Amino acid sequence: MVEKSQPFLMKHGLDQEAVEKICHHLLAAGADFSADQFKKDIHSSLAQLELKDRVHHIIAIMGKHLPQSFPQAAKILGNIRNHWQDEIPRDNKPTMYAAWPIIDYVAEYGINHPEIALPLLRYLTPLFTAEFAIRPFLNLHPDQAYNSMLLWCLDTDHHVRRLASEGIRPRLPWGKQLPQYIQDPTPVVSLLENLKDDPSDYVRRSVANNLNDISKDHPEVVIDTCQQWLEDSVSERQWIIRHATRTLVKAGHPDVFPLLGYTKNPMVSIDAFTLTPPDRDESSPDPARIEIGNSIKLQLQLTSTQKSTQKIVIDYAVHYRKSNGKTAAKVFKWKNITLLPGQQLTLHKSQLFKQTSTRKLYAGEHHVEVLINGQATKAPNIIFTLL
Repeated sequence: MVEKSQPFLMKHGLDQEAVEKICHHLLAAGADFSADQFKKDIHSSLAQLELKDRVHHIIAIMGKHLPQSFPQAAKILGNIRNHWQDEIPRDNKPTMYAAWPIIDYVAEYGINHPEIALPLLRYLTPLFTAEFAIRPFLNLHPDQAYNSMLLWCLDTDHHVRRLASEGIRPRLPWGKQLPQYIQDPTPVVSLLENLKDDPSDYVRRSVANNLNDISKDHPEVVIDTCQQWLEDSVSERQWIIRHATRTLVKAGHPDVFPLLGYTKNPMVSIDAFTLTPPDRDESSPDPARIEIGNSIKLQLQLTSTQKSTQKIVIDYAVHYRKSNGKTAAKVFKWKNITLLPGQQLTLHKSQLFKQTSTRKLYAGEHHVEVLINGQATKAPNIIFTLL
């Protein structure tokens, strides 16, 4: 159990309290084993493990204590929702991952019994999510798994409908990749057609994330799909399209901006692009010097040179120095704007340079460039030295 003074880490979702819950409900569902021995076996090494290793460890212990015959074990798991504590919300932190090893047990021990395992995953997914457990079946029993997921698109439970989309995402975070769908996403797109107008935001968000996965390998497929979905589209579907194309927007794919209603070939003059770091001597010809932990203030002045109104996306890319001395760009949103003919505009933005758990900063020269509709402009890059 997590002490109140300790921050909650994801692995704490599978701690002593979660193990107690797993043990209690397996026994209530008909399992026949010693509760003390079950918990002792799990706790023998649980504390030293991170989240996913805890999942695998608990699955191994379940395999030791549940019937060796998967059909017999499946009968027990097929009763567990009747005993699961409904009063504890699904996102309750102390036990939020308790059902994960129960569901993934099906993938490990039921892989040779898809006729039993697939309906069982549909039954269990509301407890947590079977999006990881379904993937081995898509790889080893592709037709049977895919046909099941097509039926799940019509299920009355939004958890099951979401599983149909989330489980077949080609590049699902934390999940095994699905190389067959990375190579040819056509079956995935066909499945998503059934969910594009789903009444649940939970499902629609998964549809958008799935298309965004596909866009990393097949941008033209996603653009064509979204173009078709725009016809007679409702606001919810338009949200899916915007969210599904976010990677293409950041990458500056030229066809995505007209799709989203922006000007295809924007005509803009960059009049000035400057920065003001702390204690900046504006008269100095040398690049600005900025200590890690401080911010820079960007200022952009631009003018529309088009005779008609334009809708454009303005972003900026920070080229961070890496440990090997090379640089890598990270794109940040600035503003989506509508420019009238000849309109002048001044924009400001602050960018913090601070060490984080997801980005390590290195001293040396950095630079920033302006992007309009994802494309670099002719404006001179801002150059500064990070100390």
